[in-house]
Amino acid sequence: MKKAYARAGVDVDLGNAVKGGIQKLVRSTHGPEVLAKIGGFGGLFRPDFRGMKDPVLVASTDGVGTKLKIAFATDRHDTVGQDLVNHCINDIAVVGARPLFFLDYMAAGGLDPGVFKQVLSGFAKACKAGKCALIGGETAQMPGMYQAGEYDLAGTIVGVVDRRRMLDAESVKPGDVLIGLPSNGLHTNGYSLARKVLFDEMRLRPGARLPELSLTLGEELLRVHRNYQPLLASLPQGLVRAAAHITGGGLVDNLPRILPAGCQASIRRAAWRVPSIFRIIEAGGRVDPAEMYQVFNMGIGMVLVVPAARVAEAVKRTRGKVIGEIARGQRKTVFV
Repeated sequence: MKKAYARAGVDVDLGNAVKGGIQKLVRSTHGPEVLAKIGGFGGLFRPDFRGMKDPVLVASTDGVGTKLKIAFATDRHDTVGQDLVNHCINDIAVVGARPLFFLDYMAAGGLDPGVFKQVLSGFAKACKAGKCALIGGETAQMPGMYQAGEYDLAGTIVGVVDRRRMLDAESVKPGDVLIGLPSNGLHTNGYSLARKVLFDEMRLRPGARLPELSLTLGEELLRVHRNYQPLLASLPQGLVRAAAHITGGGLVDNLPRILPAGCQASIRRAAWRVPSIFRIIEAGGRVDPAEMYQVFNMGIGMVLVVPAARVAEAVKRTRGKVIGEIARGQRKTVFV
């Protein structure tokens, strides 16, 4: 006879069985710093701060947003786990931090073992690539909270940076140059607008093939959020003054976060080729260009502020594009 809790929608035995099968995936992200066994009440991480004069811990929490709806529609769930890890890593990388460990949260009405394993595989793949230990998480079965076949994800990351090596917006000054690093599509922002335009207004399906795209529409929208931290970590100290992760708010709202008083970010839109997916959304939804640059990354996933005298070196090392400069003005982004 089925247990009462299972009849209510929460299958504890299934949850334990599923979680018990992920040991190998999670362990693949562990180094000698991880002390605890999987399944404890808390993850134990013994960091090695040798070589750091003044270590500063940096933490961030985020989600994947309605990009999950694309995963549901295509029944592909391995990429959203990677998205979440990489997004969180980038959020701490902008101050110069390297990731130490990551914790995940997954909630659903009911637990689907196949979906769960795909998502966890994405977490593990991105953590391993980012040299970040997956040391714990929470899987919640909450019947009645989510539609059948749907779930939500959130993640928390902790990293470290030596205080003397922190990227600091106060060092930014007029005359500095802005270098844009290309994104891999929409990353994890703007999906509510993208879905409304593409699926509701244009009446396209995830499997649609458009002449402007090399992938199906669903595959294009599931492109994995790029991790920029290894590139940033490879750059010599002093080459980058500050960095901005271009997420929700686009270039319009994210660049002012790294501007000191008296400075503005002047962006030249013609400096890079905007990927086709953004043009399709803009035209299909008749979205104002100004709003596009505030909702989407428009092909620029991260912006670096570098001294004018070192632009050639920065472009060579990052393979980015010069997209503008820091000028005197109010703390805002202007397009020229």
